[in-house]
Amino acid sequence: MSHVRAAAASVKLTDDNMEELGSRTKVFGRPWEGEFRASALVLDADQRICLVSLDSLTVPLHVVKAAAARITVATGIPDDNILICATHTHGGGPLTIDFLGCTPNAEFLRRLEEGSILAAVKAVAALGDVRSGAKAELLFGLSQEATVGRNSRLLLKDGTIGWYGYKEKDTVRPTGPYDPDLYVLAVQRPNGKYDGLAFNHSVHNIGRVREDCMSPCFYGLAALEIERRHSATTLFLPGALGSTHNITWQKAKGENLPFDSWEHNSGVPPAECVHRVVDAIEEALSRAQPALPGPVKVLNRQFTYHVRHFDEAKAAAAVKFYMEKYVPQGASGQIEVFRKMRLEMAPHQGEARQTRLQVIRLGDIVFVGIPGEMFARLGLELRRRSPFRHTCIIGLANEHIGYIPDCKAYADGGYQTWVGWHSMLEAGTGEAMVDQVVAMLNELYDATPPERRGMA
Repeated sequence: MSHVRAAAASVKLTDDNMEELGSRTKVFGRPWEGEFRASALVLDADQRICLVSLDSLTVPLHVVKAAAARITVATGIPDDNILICATHTHGGGPLTIDFLGCTPNAEFLRRLEEGSILAAVKAVAALGDVRSGAKAELLFGLSQEATVGRNSRLLLKDGTIGWYGYKEKDTVRPTGPYDPDLYVLAVQRPNGKYDGLAFNHSVHNIGRVREDCMSPCFYGLAALEIERRHSATTLFLPGALGSTHNITWQKAKGENLPFDSWEHNSGVPPAECVHRVVDAIEEALSRAQPALPGPVKVLNRQFTYHVRHFDEAKAAAAVKFYMEKYVPQGASGQIEVFRKMRLEMAPHQGEARQTRLQVIRLGDIVFVGIPGEMFARLGLELRRRSPFRHTCIIGLANEHIGYIPDCKAYADGGYQTWVGWHSMLEAGTGEAMVDQVVAMLNELYDATPPERRGMA
């Protein structure tokens, strides 16, 4: 299983490359650093699998469905074997959500769809360009980067959970864990060169190097630097990042700065984040080993969740108290944004909805596609209970159903659990999701032929 046919390719989404995507309409209102890209990695082993990473805040379900269906038609890769995720370019690119007062950029959504298809088609075409049909070796490496992120849900002295506007003197402690593990999957040719790379880490992708431009943020810039060094298309696959940021409190000189400026006020500077992430990827590559023998299998299951019930008075009071205390100059606007979301949500309380959970097994490595921003406590629990040696969670995969908090987080409160379309799940949904994924993992593990089970 460690030898496979594999290839990777990318497509630019930014305005200097529009002939390829069939448009000259500008969507980037400011200059950008690096590139916004659609990148695809295709693995052809027991079956063909396609991973697509898009430099975007999120990828809406309708874009995922349309892109996956067209990739299937163009390449023959089954829809179930396609995973499409966003890199969560927080504040760095055109908008893709229609809540929190935002309006999606229709042209950018079109580019995400077209770019996904073109990158996948290019990667599949590259499979046939490998000289003499030589197979590549699939390598897997693990390192840690524990300094570019931390649990961002800090308990404040007044009992609330910090969002923005607060300062270091207001904080008490983090209210949850942080997962520092960084995974790398590498496709290496017989000549020792890489033909594709993917890395996975669990921090919100907040932070651009230049303040005057749009950016794929520090993970996107790290991917570009790795690609420059190794001449191999590099994908960032976000992990369970819902409760983990690089940024925490405001610096004292930034009194009540607007949310857009939050990433510039504390934490590790973005340029340094790029450097540290690149170093961690290189370390993982230096110790990468052939993927263990074993089957390549994919399992998809529907997951049912419910739109949360809520008490309007309590929900309104939580937003009002925090905003008026910590961000008074922007309080009225934010209070109104959340009020409108609750008004829209009210008739849907208790409504059952479905999303998809996806598990891709590569021998003793599994990728778990989670359709939202899972909190670190849940991600660590899922990894702890997995029967596989290496379990990589890919967040924002195939859909975005918002934050996926654990029950303790709901009890603690805070922005990520304030009622809104960004946090629409009933308490307990995250734990139920972990249970269902673990059952899927056990099913795949138990399906290993007995003669090969010792390898898993």
